[in-house]
Amino acid sequence: MLSKLATRCMRGTLMNHRLDGSKMGLSTSCQLLRKKVMFPGALNSEYTHNLQFVSNVQSIPTYQVMDTDGKVLDTAHEPQVSKEDARKLYKNMLTLNAMDQVLYEAQRQGRISFYMTSFGEEALIGSAAALDPKDMVFGQYREAGVLLQRGFTLTQFMNQCYSNERDLGKGRQMPIHYGTKELNFQTISSPLATQIPQATGAAYAMRREGNRLCTICYFGEGAASEGDFHAGLNMAATLGCPVIFYCRNNGYAISTPSIEQYRGDGIASRGLGYGIDTIRVDGNDIWAIYAATKAARAIAVEQNKPVLIEAMTYRVSHHSTSDDSSAYRPKKEVEDWSKRDNPISRMRAWLENKGWWTRGEDVEISKSAKAEVLAAFAAAEKLKKPAIRHLFEDVYDEIPLSLQRERAEIEELVQKYPDYYQVNDFAKQ
Repeated sequence: MLSKLATRCMRGTLMNHRLDGSKMGLSTSCQLLRKKVMFPGALNSEYTHNLQFVSNVQSIPTYQVMDTDGKVLDTAHEPQVSKEDARKLYKNMLTLNAMDQVLYEAQRQGRISFYMTSFGEEALIGSAAALDPKDMVFGQYREAGVLLQRGFTLTQFMNQCYSNERDLGKGRQMPIHYGTKELNFQTISSPLATQIPQATGAAYAMRREGNRLCTICYFGEGAASEGDFHAGLNMAATLGCPVIFYCRNNGYAISTPSIEQYRGDGIASRGLGYGIDTIRVDGNDIWAIYAATKAARAIAVEQNKPVLIEAMTYRVSHHSTSDDSSAYRPKKEVEDWSKRDNPISRMRAWLENKGWWTRGEDVEISKSAKAEVLAAFAAAEKLKKPAIRHLFEDVYDEIPLSLQRERAEIEELVQKYPDYYQVNDFAKQ
């Protein structure tokens, strides 16, 4: 319709001069059209006679369901979940917390090589509860709670962190780089933001298949500074991909505070810039996360559109076991955050307000969770490393001659110097 009207108006511009040289007036419709930008790059823009540079717009609000005391602020947004499901979510938050404590200490003792905790960001589990189990997950490195909610066992977590013979990744990845085909969780990779365009591509394939599924891609606000972020979002918007981009804005990209990362209105404003439906949520409010993710999924699968969720939270832990956050932020700041707004305390308060939890249960659940973690930890520690042959598998359908020769050479060396290569530490060939 616009193109036809534009054509008529352009013709009118040429024909609105009488033969005597006087001008005819343009029609009302054409006058209105001239107020709209006709260039194809920004059709929703209007002409203005004011010379003004736009430096900011109104800040995007942050969606919240309950306050820090676990009280739902608007009863219309009361979570529609069963007692059983709500208790499961909370138990998984406690289990995640217990696992983080044990494995963090294990790394400090030199028993595993690396670890990253989710302290302060446990409410992320709410996003997993809003997804279909067949939706594909692309994580960054702080999504253990999503896996836990999907059914990944403590034994599987421990086997991966120990890189033992039962590790699904066959010892080829660093600790916490989980992945499982069974639970539709793509293996995590260390380079930042590579998963963003990958999630877009997978979502495009889902759209073509018409299976009414989506992908969800997790990343931090630091990763949003990578080029892959911009490429992934732009492709998703222009191709119409059913993907949920979930940004954990926890205030720090390792040692760089958010104030030094960008000058715009967080990460959410970038979604609007790419024409993506966007929402900012309270990332410490599990029910705000749950509701936003559920609504985002409906948009993605029903309209074949990407959605961006920016979850505002605070990273209580060090970035990883390779980091000492006291070097770039006061310890008191961390302590104050832990006391002021703790996702676990908030969820517990909500459950207590509903009469679905009693204070004494916390001690028993936490004690039980820690015991389960320690049992899985002890069992994983005793297992051998994966067989050496796995070094050459799973890349080619048929191992090429060059790798066959290399494999034979290594087998010969291992047999010749078994003590040097500590062959007893590895599973048999």
